[in-house]
Amino acid sequence: MHPNKWVKVHIIESIFEMDMLRDALDKEGIDYRIKEYKDTAYDGLFILQKGYASLSVMGRDKDRALTIIKRIKSLPYVAHSKD
Repeated sequence: MHPNKWVKVHIIESIFEMDMLRDALDKEGIDYRIKEYKDTAYDGLFILQKGYASLSVMGRDKDRALTIIKRIKSLPYVAHSKD
């Protein structure tokens, strides 16, 4: 793998996950590209098959990005307060 080429590292499942990944990657200074699969003509029909978006990073940052993705995927989603 060439360190200066873009490699796809993850399929993002939702806009919420995308926002969390963007924030974490920005804080770590990792360059990334996100390709959203939404299509207004089909109103998100293919999101269930393809995922919400794909995440690519430079080859040199792949391991760091995968560590961040693993950490974020392990976080519980907060739907509502228990109070």
